[in-house]
Amino acid sequence: MLKLIGILIIVIGFIRKYDTLAVVITAGIATGLVGGMNLMQIFDVIGTSFVKTRYMSLFLLTLPVIGILERYGLREQAANLISSMKKVTAGRVLSIYTLVRLVASALSVRLGGHVQFIRPLINPMAFGAAKNSNPMIGEVEEEVIKGHAAASENYGNFFGQNVFVASAGVLLIVGTLEELGTVVSPLDVAKASVPVAIITFIYSGVSYWRLDQKLSAVKAKSKTVSEKGA
Repeated sequence: MLKLIGILIIVIGFIRKYDTLAVVITAGIATGLVGGMNLMQIFDVIGTSFVKTRYMSLFLLTLPVIGILERYGLREQAANLISSMKKVTAGRVLSIYTLVRLVASALSVRLGGHVQFIRPLINPMAFGAAKNSNPMIGEVEEEVIKGHAAASENYGNFFGQNVFVASAGVLLIVGTLEELGTVVSPLDVAKASVPVAIITFIYSGVSYWRLDQKLSAVKAKSKTVSEKGA
């Protein structure tokens, strides 16, 4: 059990909102020490792992670009574009994005991301569609839309990527099953992931439909209150 101390450190660090990088490194060092490694071996493993996966940090280059785009009104323009479309709802915007994200993940196309797409584009578009249908929606409804927008990225990414035969998730599943004595091919895992992706899209569609119903209820309530006030 002591070898799992790294997990405990990460949980406590995240709960206490300590520096993420410091928490992860501390957890790694503690786990290595408990496992019988010395500091030089631990640093060697950390350095080797970083070099092997350094391309993963390339996404950091997108952050300044996203910041500049937002600074010059990307979110506002996205919201204005959707607001000009009368029949578009928040649920429909999110349904379209989820479908696109699922297909892109299944084809291993790197499209999407909470930072790159959800915050600057999808969330403002969904909120703009909701605001267009009911100008009376407030901060509570805005937070609900944010949650659904973030979920749309998770649906598309997590449940679509395993449809691609050579994805990291598929290879991890194959390797784990082989260690447990079950031999499967990446194609088998990908085939089994297709029904899951379809079910995910249906489930998300129902969730977005319920979101539209809740927003419509807010609109009806607002109308009733305004009529009583008149």
